[in-house]
Amino acid sequence: MPFVEINVKNEIEKQRETDPKLKKAWDESRAEYRLIGEMISLRKQENVTQKELAELTGNKQQVISRIERKESIPTIRAFSHILDALGYELQIVKKESI
Repeated sequence: MPFVEINVKNEIEKQRETDPKLKKAWDESRAEYRLIGEMISLRKQENVTQKELAELTGNKQQVISRIERKESIPTIRAFSHILDALGYELQIVKKESI
């Protein structure tokens, strides 16, 4: 049986269109991943290593690494504490109307 090339992005989109539960879970995970990506960018922008961030937050470097690899999703409290250690804060902003 020959291999079939699959466009993963297209397949996910098809599933999102037909499965409301998957759509909700997927969309929520994207927001989490985006926030973690922002945190990583801020850490690097501030020239702080994972080890230094761990020391600033009272965690082990492995905890920061797991968060950055998206193997562990931090609570809002932990996420806010990490951002605070980097000199930033989490805010809620109303979306712009389209």
